[in-house]
Amino acid sequence: MKYIEFDDGRKYDLILLGRVAIDFNPAYTDAIKEEFKPLKKVHYFEKFVGGSPANIAVGVTRHGMKAGFIGKVSDDQFGEFVVDYFKEQGIDTSQITKCTNGEKLGLTFTEMLSSSESSILMYRNRVADLQLHVEDICDDYIKNAKAILISGTALAESPSREAALKAVMLARKYDTKIIFDIDYRDYNWNNTDEVSIYSFMISRQADVILGSREEFDLTEKLIKVGMTDAESAAYWHGFNTKIVVIKHGMKGSTAYTKDGQSFSIKPFPVNARKGFGGGDGYASGFLYGLFQGWEIIDCLEFGSAEASMMVTSNNCSDSLPTTEEVQSFIKEEKEQYGEMIARR
Repeated sequence: MKYIEFDDGRKYDLILLGRVAIDFNPAYTDAIKEEFKPLKKVHYFEKFVGGSPANIAVGVTRHGMKAGFIGKVSDDQFGEFVVDYFKEQGIDTSQITKCTNGEKLGLTFTEMLSSSESSILMYRNRVADLQLHVEDICDDYIKNAKAILISGTALAESPSREAALKAVMLARKYDTKIIFDIDYRDYNWNNTDEVSIYSFMISRQADVILGSREEFDLTEKLIKVGMTDAESAAYWHGFNTKIVVIKHGMKGSTAYTKDGQSFSIKPFPVNARKGFGGGDGYASGFLYGLFQGWEIIDCLEFGSAEASMMVTSNNCSDSLPTTEEVQSFIKEEKEQYGEMIARR
């Protein structure tokens, strides 16, 4: 059963809007292995493209989808690194523009203390991605996409929040489906009231909402405190939303559809390298299945598998798997643990 219909006549499958950054992760290669340790004791780093919507753009492209990106980068070597990397991945970069006032890409230094203890040190002063303006949003680009994904971090400051709102308005105008990844990062926001206000404005227009329980709590803070997952889903289904996905980390996740059904999945068991990056793999896999018209439980299983694969990796972009790699992973896991290892 198809829970959402995409216009197959459009040029792009998915356009993503929001954050792109540079990740510096403790090196873990054949030549150099920085084992689990505090960040202050790490000497060698590897550089990767990062930022949730950027990673998802890479992820869906690895599954053969045609993706484009709307964003701002710095007018320097790091900005060129991002654009070149996107082009190498097959992501359209025609709507990525350079900042003109010296704003820089965000830098993320990751700390890996153990397989379950990770943190990040962010440098986001006058950050480039939040300089996206309404003038940067092109009608025809959104008109030619089956769907647009809005990252919640794009709502944290002006002028980016107005640009995101314009993109959503145009998407509704042209029946471009709207996917909202709440993507809350506390270092971006002035206060939680703003999170609730602007996340509500996007959520009430979205066809699909993805977020953790904490992110839904923040979005619903000024509506009703303490909603259960089922109550949250029912509330958003009262607007335009057709699918609500609520994640609970290692406890798994559940997708709620507008017809009153729910489908749950657990993570696949792996030995993790880090505690972050799984969400971008999850979104990439889930959305790929959704665009293929799969049953929701199959979308969840594919996304959960990709998430588990990504937490074993030392990065959040380069190691995003192909469709065949995810299928092989699922097959191997089920042969080892049983057919229902992830399904609940």
